[in-house]
Amino acid sequence: MNKKYFFLLFYLLLFFCFQSNAQRKNLPPYKDNRNDITTRVNDLLGRMTLEEKMAQIVCIWNQKNELILDQNGNFDPVKASKNLPYGIGQIGRPSEAMDRNAQNRSARNMAIFTNTMQRHFIENTRLGIPVIFHEECLHGHAAKDGTSFPQPIALASTWDTELIENIFSLVAEEARSRGAHQALSPVVDVARDARWGRFEETFGEDPYLVSQMGIAAVKGFQGKGPEINDKHMLATLKHMTGHGQPESGTNTAPANISERELREIFFPPFKKAVTEGNVHSVMASYNEIDGVPSHANQWLLQEVLRKEWGFKGYVVSDYGAISDLYRLHHVAEGSKEAAKLAIKAGVDIELPDMVDYPVLSNSFKSGELPMALLDSAVARQLYAKFLLGIFDKPYVNADYAERFVGSEKNGKLALEAAQESITLLKNDYNLLPLNADDYKTIAVIGPNANKTLLGGYSDVPPYFVTALKGIENYLQGEDISVVYGEGCRITEEGSWYLDPVVLPDPQEDLKRIKHAVTLAERSDIVILVVGGNELTSREAWSETHMGDRASLQLFGNQEKLFNELLKTGKQIITVLFNGRPLQIDFLADNTHALLECWYLGQESGSALANVLFGEVNPSGKLPCTIPRSVGHLPAFYNHKPTARRGYLFGDISPLFPFGYGLSYTNFRYSGLTLTKNTIAKNETTTVEVDITNTGDLRGDEIVQLYIRDRVSSVTRPVKELKAFQKVNLRPGQVKKVSFKITPEMLKFWDINMEYVVEPGVFELMIGTSSVEYESVELTVTE
Repeated sequence: MNKKYFFLLFYLLLFFCFQSNAQRKNLPPYKDNRNDITTRVNDLLGRMTLEEKMAQIVCIWNQKNELILDQNGNFDPVKASKNLPYGIGQIGRPSEAMDRNAQNRSARNMAIFTNTMQRHFIENTRLGIPVIFHEECLHGHAAKDGTSFPQPIALASTWDTELIENIFSLVAEEARSRGAHQALSPVVDVARDARWGRFEETFGEDPYLVSQMGIAAVKGFQGKGPEINDKHMLATLKHMTGHGQPESGTNTAPANISERELREIFFPPFKKAVTEGNVHSVMASYNEIDGVPSHANQWLLQEVLRKEWGFKGYVVSDYGAISDLYRLHHVAEGSKEAAKLAIKAGVDIELPDMVDYPVLSNSFKSGELPMALLDSAVARQLYAKFLLGIFDKPYVNADYAERFVGSEKNGKLALEAAQESITLLKNDYNLLPLNADDYKTIAVIGPNANKTLLGGYSDVPPYFVTALKGIENYLQGEDISVVYGEGCRITEEGSWYLDPVVLPDPQEDLKRIKHAVTLAERSDIVILVVGGNELTSREAWSETHMGDRASLQLFGNQEKLFNELLKTGKQIITVLFNGRPLQIDFLADNTHALLECWYLGQESGSALANVLFGEVNPSGKLPCTIPRSVGHLPAFYNHKPTARRGYLFGDISPLFPFGYGLSYTNFRYSGLTLTKNTIAKNETTTVEVDITNTGDLRGDEIVQLYIRDRVSSVTRPVKELKAFQKVNLRPGQVKKVSFKITPEMLKFWDINMEYVVEPGVFELMIGTSSVEYESVELTVTE
């Protein structure tokens, strides 16, 4: 290189270096990314006016239409400057735009939409504080074309934490690529009442299983940390707490739960996600505990969440829940009093719209409320925004969003998840897997056989494979006829989001049943697809939008349809798609094979066909008990010794127990031993067992460890899940599975409400479900 050009280049670089340093020197500390987050937060907070602070603790969702959008649903900067001159803390669900039915809600358009809004608030407000966009991500980003995975109750059936982490990492990347920053997920409520319409949103009835699934989901959403990169987002734990065991099974009803039960059953998933998952956001629950609504519960949100567990993130309100303090709970006379109760309790931001928190401005201005209370809430919002990196990198790449969201690669993970979620409950005479060569005509019958079934908090995925289509696709090219009959209807067509639920015409249903019987009579085998739908099991968010049930029986004429098909003498494989455990005792007794699928996401039919025809060996295990009837509730397995005494002329046992699930192969447990049979209460030991695949097919087994404290100062459950491990075995293979028994596994809240290990005898149970196991005794001394 010519010396002249070399020196020119050198001086140019030197000039730009000095210029860059000069520019950095002129930056306020909060805009300089060389500073740590705390320094940046403190600097920015010190520059903010009261109005700018108040803007950070509120959100808009439905108010988008009147405050920042034009009549066509496009961002209107003039309206935004007029209505939100100090910015805004959050904007809810930009994926919905103005109208959920609009055709322009593509990944690319959402990315452009969020970029446009973000640019306005950064460039046209005094301090340029970016906005957090939050989205629903229960089982995929609830946005048009977002990849749809199985509902959480189905994902819990996989007992596969690595898979869960991978799924929610992908969900986060899809949502973040479109401009979203916070997921209002995961739900870590422990579900203890099947009448509750939100059962499908949970990871089941057991605090340990829910904890493990929750930690995995949080890690998937947020990444490895400590900062959150541009492919991840903030996770939000829902709903703290007791939400999963409402009085009478109705949504938002009181949770009549003692402190001991809170600490042993309902707190653990939240605590673990805070202390092990480092979750950055928590949502308070709609319900009350011991007369105190969660949004006004200082003990819950301050003493326990922040002081005991060390939670450093921010608490969001559930949608409209602050207003519920005066509308439903009547612990406040009006908006101002409700807002004061909530912010004192530790609710940092009001979702989804500006209703109650704006009235607090005068209370802070007058000194009625200490400014430190507002500053702490605002600081947590700002910290999250710096953590997300959106002060330094606020915009997303619309081209990447278009390429990545709903891609073929993402669909493959959705298929894997769906396949692992399917649980085989019955398989008489090894009817499954089916050999296609054995059949000329297969009848696929039932109200759910050719329906798109995603469950709640869903949008329109890139595609959906129905059960019928999946079976037809699998058998394409085979000399087999697939015939279809609806059989009956559960409800008329409707939507999870819309209020009306219309029942089918009984006379039309009789015609459908007659047609289905005709099809069955001329077929070799029947695949019956029944269960529930998004109208019979959903979030009951108002008195005009019900979703809880007083019965668990199959809706409508489904059992009559099954009975009529049974009379044909054909073999019947029953497939369930549903959002909650159902009363299926008659079906279970009389069908030849039974599969619980819950809701499997966009690859439902493909996953089902792969399991039915043996491409995949089912490995799912129930994350909840399936009771015999609604009269058997509560039916959770980890009950107290006196809780299942029996009924007059009734079987108290569950129809299918927690942890249960069959395989196309068989597993034998043997050689159960402890490395030390006696330990001090601060010591550890290891329990080991050999698992042998005694069948002819490779398969996965979920080995489960339960523990019971034989004698204790307060009553203890008959068994509690403490560990599990998924193992894959080829035919004839033996694997040794071991679990370390730690003091933490043996601790409980004693008579003095102290978390301790009490010396004594513990029963350790290892097996294939909560009722099938081998056991060994462990003695614990002082």
